[in-house]
Amino acid sequence: MRGLMAHTRIVFISTLSSGSWGGSEELWSRAALALAAEGFDISASYLAWSPPDPHILNLIRHGVEVWFRPRSYPLRKRVWRRITAAQPIPTWLLLEVKRLIAARSPQMVVLSDGGPFPPIGLVEMCAAEGSPFVTIGQANTELWWPADAEADRYRTALVGALRCYFVSNANRRLAEKQIGCELPNAEIVRNPFNVDFAASPPWPSLGRDDELRFACVGRLEPAAKGQDILLEALAGPTWANRNWRLHFYGNGRNRVALERWAQRLGLAERVVFEGHVMEVEKIWSLNHVLVMPSRFEGLPLAIIEAMLCGRPVIATDVAGHAEVIENGVTGFLADAPTVESFGNALERFWSMREDAREIGAAGAARIRQLVPPDPARVFADKLKELLAKKARGRSLCGSAAPLSPLSAHRRS
Repeated sequence: MRGLMAHTRIVFISTLSSGSWGGSEELWSRAALALAAEGFDISASYLAWSPPDPHILNLIRHGVEVWFRPRSYPLRKRVWRRITAAQPIPTWLLLEVKRLIAARSPQMVVLSDGGPFPPIGLVEMCAAEGSPFVTIGQANTELWWPADAEADRYRTALVGALRCYFVSNANRRLAEKQIGCELPNAEIVRNPFNVDFAASPPWPSLGRDDELRFACVGRLEPAAKGQDILLEALAGPTWANRNWRLHFYGNGRNRVALERWAQRLGLAERVVFEGHVMEVEKIWSLNHVLVMPSRFEGLPLAIIEAMLCGRPVIATDVAGHAEVIENGVTGFLADAPTVESFGNALERFWSMREDAREIGAAGAARIRQLVPPDPARVFADKLKELLAKKARGRSLCGSAAPLSPLSAHRRS
């Protein structure tokens, strides 16, 4: 495979448009870094945030060529794109990506999306250009149902994908239902995480009289993460005389709304907004349990990280949560993203809170059976295997056109 590297070009295309970075970006970006370090010729297409996100600058420093797309995507469309993968993208944006592919003549294109599939226009473009491609779907929701004509386009285009990657089986099954066919080229991959695989932060004291500290980790966006559900559940009368505190970790466009909601519910003194914390293990040296009241998901990094750190998880039974959490053994699952269901899950945990450390330890053992120590390395190896199989069938080496200095960030 070493002989393939010097002549092998891979283009990563991220469709993220709601912010400069997110958990959906970790898998493709870390795989890109791993492949660049091995000598593969790696390019990436990303929105031009000002200033560029530090993760993108790190890619450039390590030899990944980044082509920045203009950020003139209307806010209304950006918000709606989160829940409908079939939302059309502008022709000029397709042309930007098409220009990159034409310039680099890649042997593989990796299309990464925060939903179940990348926008259909990008998938069809790769198929029409004859560019071997894979897709990564990071989340899914029952709110996304493409119209019949769009579902037909997905069925036709995705047949040509080398692989359709999903981060949970539940998301894959839902996507297949939404487009009306089984995807024989579907495969499950795991996202990388931001704690040491052998993490073991100290357990905060938790006796009957100690304050129970909940941590809710994720972007402050109730439409997806359901923080409003959690606040309303904790505002119930049974929690009024209990000794607890809730810490929100993360930033997002709904922080003020959540602060006001906590105040209206009479919880302002018990809820702390910590903002973004770089050292995830520090979160778990201070808190006892992760609460994830999500309305939809993929398989959140926050759950994997909390379990690796030996903390029990209370989460809604959506997406891949039940694939890693055994209800009542390694954590607690709410039947649905509703105040009543999540409140019941909180009650079940409260009744067993003296066993919280043992529950967290069981979760730590379980997650290490399900997640590899280096998921990005595993994913990079999968891409290399696909390239090797493709190369054995026919030559994948094309000739790269000259780069445009206006849109490409050259390697030094």
